[in-house]
Amino acid sequence: MASVLKGLMGVSDKKKTFKKNIDCDNKLNERMKQAMQQSTSSLGVAGLENTVKLPPGEKKNEWLAVHVVDFVNGINILYGSLEEYCTASTCPKMSAGENFEYLWMNADDPKYDKPTVVSAKDYVSLLMEWVESMLNNEQIFPTDASQDFPKDFSKIVKNIFKRLFRVYAHIYAHHLEQIKILGEEAHLNTAFKHFMYFTFEFDLISAAELEPMAEVIVSLMGEKFKAKLKK
Repeated sequence: MASVLKGLMGVSDKKKTFKKNIDCDNKLNERMKQAMQQSTSSLGVAGLENTVKLPPGEKKNEWLAVHVVDFVNGINILYGSLEEYCTASTCPKMSAGENFEYLWMNADDPKYDKPTVVSAKDYVSLLMEWVESMLNNEQIFPTDASQDFPKDFSKIVKNIFKRLFRVYAHIYAHHLEQIKILGEEAHLNTAFKHFMYFTFEFDLISAAELEPMAEVIVSLMGEKFKAKLKK
C-alpha cells in the first residue's frame, strides 16, 4: 500500500532546464512523513548510512517509493544547475568517461523502442519524463492506501535507480570542475553518498552498473564498500 505523491510543482529558478519538482509533502500519509522526519533528524547523530534503513513497522515498498521521489527531486535540481555546461554540443552522448556510454530506451515510446544514442541533456530530460509518467501511474505508485504496489515494484525501482545513477556518473565524469566552480561539490558528494547508502541497503544496482564510479564510491564511502563493487 502507498500514499506517494505524484503531483508536480515548479522549481523557483525559471531559468533552469528542469522546472518541475515532485512535492511529496501533502499526500504522504502522516506515518510516512514522520518516518522521513525521523530519518532526517538523525542525520547529524547516526549519519547517512543509518538514515536509509527501514524504520521498524514501516513497509519496504512505501519506504522505497518515498525515496524514489526524494532522490529524483535531488538529482533533478542538481543537474538543473549544470544547464549551461551540459548541452547537445558539449555532451553529444550520455556517457561516464570514455569507456561507458548510455543509450536511451523506452518500450512505450515508438521513437525510443530500441536503444538510441541521445545527448546527455536529452537523456536526463527523457529520464525525468519517464519517471514522472510512472509516478503518475496509479497502478505503479498508488495514492490509495488500500491499494497494493505491483508485484514487480522492486524491479521497477531498480530500473529507476540504475538510470538516476547514470546521471551522477555523468556529472562526476564530465562536470566536476563546473560543480566546483558553482560551489556545489560538497552538496554533490553528500547527495551521492545518501543515494549510494540507500542503493546498497536495498541492493538496487548491480556491481557491473556501478563500475564507472567504483573509485569515487570507495573514496567517498570507505574501503568496506569494495566488496559490494565486485561483479
